[in-house]
Amino acid sequence: MFYYEGVLYRQINAEYRPIYEKAVDAALHEELIRDGLLVGHDEVAINMFPRGRLPGDPYKVLRPQKIPFISYPYEWSFSQLKDAALLTLTLQKRVLVEGFSLSDASAYNVQFLNSRPVFIDTLSLEEYTEGAPWVAYRQFCQHFLAPLALMSLSDIRLGQLLRCYIDGVPLDLAARLLPKRSLLRLNIAMHIFLHARSQSRHRHTTTTGTPKQGRISKRSLLALLQSLESCIQALSWKPKDSEWADYYQSNNNYSDSGIENKEALVGELMSKIQVNTVWDLGANTGRFSRIAARHAETVIAWDADVACVEGNYIATRASGGSILPLYVDLANPSPGTGWAHTERESFVERGPAGCVLALGLIHHLRISNNTPLTRIADFLAGIGTYLIIEFVPKSDSQVRKLLRTREDIFSDYTQDEFLGAFQSRFTLIEARPIADTDRSIYLFRRIER
Repeated sequence: MFYYEGVLYRQINAEYRPIYEKAVDAALHEELIRDGLLVGHDEVAINMFPRGRLPGDPYKVLRPQKIPFISYPYEWSFSQLKDAALLTLTLQKRVLVEGFSLSDASAYNVQFLNSRPVFIDTLSLEEYTEGAPWVAYRQFCQHFLAPLALMSLSDIRLGQLLRCYIDGVPLDLAARLLPKRSLLRLNIAMHIFLHARSQSRHRHTTTTGTPKQGRISKRSLLALLQSLESCIQALSWKPKDSEWADYYQSNNNYSDSGIENKEALVGELMSKIQVNTVWDLGANTGRFSRIAARHAETVIAWDADVACVEGNYIATRASGGSILPLYVDLANPSPGTGWAHTERESFVERGPAGCVLALGLIHHLRISNNTPLTRIADFLAGIGTYLIIEFVPKSDSQVRKLLRTREDIFSDYTQDEFLGAFQSRFTLIEARPIADTDRSIYLFRRIER
């Protein structure tokens, strides 16, 4: 993979030529792309690149379809990870029928495009050999099955283990963390508990195949895939009561006219700017993300409540569109990870967005997280060109609620101090009060330095 003049390309070397040509002859790529399983691509001429730009022995160069935003498994909701797992299994079954197999089953090979998961590693195909195990079986269990089982049967927060373990949750760790009743699920017992025991027995070998080594027929391999699919399908997670999941229905101080006015104001301010991408920070279930989506090609709806991200994704998946709900804790956002901190980009590195929405957020950052207003302004200026932000004063019931359990040491949390801090980094374009509240919404543009 490499960038040339700002465009992403993928080089195919001569050693992969037989597999690629076989897939092309079978129209496999074409069918998978048509069915929305594989990201699209175009072949480009090798001579369009300067001499020496392509290392090794290049055979072809592909220009993959652009994914608007790259996200990572530890930012996905339960259903996003589940859908990505089912996509991977569907793809493996499809290619197996055509005489191929997936050499990789990494969750990082999946991205979301128009609310749906899509496989992005075109060159993960290898020729299937009769009797060979699925080499990606262990990887699939670590990247998908183990975290989904932990999230479903133990605690939804265990999905964050994927942030610690870049090659998936170790199966022996998953086996220790899962409740003992999980053993009553035969597929969980086989693919996690027995698989972990087999890994322990064979820890000095390099094989990544099935727990039972040796030859496995295609029929048995398809049965293994069906077993994994049934296991994934049976896992579920239903959010319990969430503080913010029904925020706009039962946990706010907006009147009907107030919330309608806020929606109208967000739409008006969005119409005054032209941007391709919006990051909605503290998006909740996506009410205002959907307004932003009328004015931008891509909206990333970030929230720290996994129940909100889950509900937003399910709603977005049902309706389609360009909103991508993701999990982030702004007090501890996704870092750069992997080799030299460069394999997976940090939250900030994937910006800047054309516009950042920060509605009903600043009081949490200032009071709950004790972050100075100047630091908040610096942070938001670093991730977006435009900023639509709501100031929530101390007179607001939500701020009073935050201050019930702590001393009010936030003498600087005033509208004047807010404006002073933000106008050091932004130019104020417009300020509008929200009807029936003490709140106001501001449209800023970052000062370029």
